[in-house]
Order: sequence, then structure tokens, then C-alpha cells
Amino acid sequence: MAVYRGKYVLEGLGTISPEMEHNLDLAYEICMSYKDGFPCEMCGKCCHQPHIVVRPEEIDRISSAAGIPLYDFMRNYLVQTGDGRFLFKKTNPCAFLGPDNRCRIWKDRPQICDDFPYAVSMFMSRVYLALTNPDADIGELIAYMDDDWPCTRVIKGDIAQRIEAARDRVVPM
Repeated sequence: MAVYRGKYVLEGLGTISPEMEHNLDLAYEICMSYKDGFPCEMCGKCCHQPHIVVRPEEIDRISSAAGIPLYDFMRNYLVQTGDGRFLFKKTNPCAFLGPDNRCRIWKDRPQICDDFPYAVSMFMSRVYLALTNPDADIGELIAYMDDDWPCTRVIKGDIAQRIEAARDRVVPM
């Protein structure tokens, strides 16, 4: 199993070739350009996702931010996956979403929450596919994104142009 940037698990791959890494870097740059240019509007919609991943190195920090003793936090709020990561048990909505639609652990939230929806693996993989396959329709690839979300409306508005602009930098594999 290959891992990109220490957090994106590429199942089915043993290694990442230099060409693939270059193209993944392009996809990552496109995804991160949204995050940098369109900050979270705190609508709370992403706090209802089914798989909120908590990496082992984040557990102590999140437990402290939530004011929950580590043992209780691990027992009551997390379930371990087969690949060493953890998932929040309660995610519809997240146990840390307040009644005002604000995250109660915002400064110490898991990395996936900070990355969502711009740099999560599902979106990044589709950007990668569209970059490396000129026949791919990015609109179809990201049709899963909810049009009611402020962040996904922005993405759908110009992702095709961003991909087209980056295609001249793609390394053939």
C-alpha cells in the first residue's frame, strides 16, 4: 500500500512512481488552491460525513481540546480501522458540532476536517484522473458533490478551467 504525503492511502499500489507523484502534486496544488482562496463558511454541512478520520498522532490533541480524558475519548468517541487510523463513532452530525453549527474543537480538529472538501482523497483522486486523462469529464467525476454547499459550488464553477490550465504540466506515464 502506497501512501502519498503521509496521509493519502493509495490502495492497490506498492509504490508511487516519480511521474505519478508529479501528477499527484499537480492535483494536490489544484485542490489546495481552493482551500487557500476560499475559507470555510462554517455551514456545518461537512460535519455530517460518515468517515471522519482521526490519525493516531491527533488523538491526544483532540481529546484535550474536547476536555475528555484520553481513555474515555478513545473508548466513547473513536473506532479503530484496519489500517491503524481511527474514525469518529458519531458523525451525523459529528459529536463536536455545536448547536450553533460551529465546531467545538475548531483549532484542534482532525486534519481531514481542515482539508475537507478541498484536499480529501475522493476529490483529489478525481482531479488526478481528469488531469491525466484528457477524455475524463470532471463534471461527471465530481457529480457526487452536493450543489447546496458553498464550497462545492465554488469548486464546480471553475474546476474544469483549473485542470485545463494544469494539463500542460502533466508528465505522461
